[in-house]
Amino acid sequence: MAKTKTRPWEVAEHLETAEDMAAYLEAALEEGDAALVAAALGDIARAKGMALIAQETGLGRESLYKALSPEGNPEFATVLKVVRALGLRLRATTAPA
Repeated sequence: MAKTKTRPWEVAEHLETAEDMAAYLEAALEEGDAALVAAALGDIARAKGMALIAQETGLGRESLYKALSPEGNPEFATVLKVVRALGLRLRATTAPA
């Protein structure tokens, strides 16, 4: 029997439109887990091109990879810069009762 070759699933390969990216970030925000939000921003940044996002934010590419990993802990200012560079917006709404 032949072995099946597999490779890790890379979400950044599937974030093709701005709507895909916004929905992905929205789902991460709804979970309420800061590490998940940072990782989702990292996935979206990789989909758009980390070098481009680094250039637009004025931050180092390597530091963005580190900050936007599941183990990262980016400053809120970094999150805002990345969100803006990605062409996304954060919004506040009331929570369901």
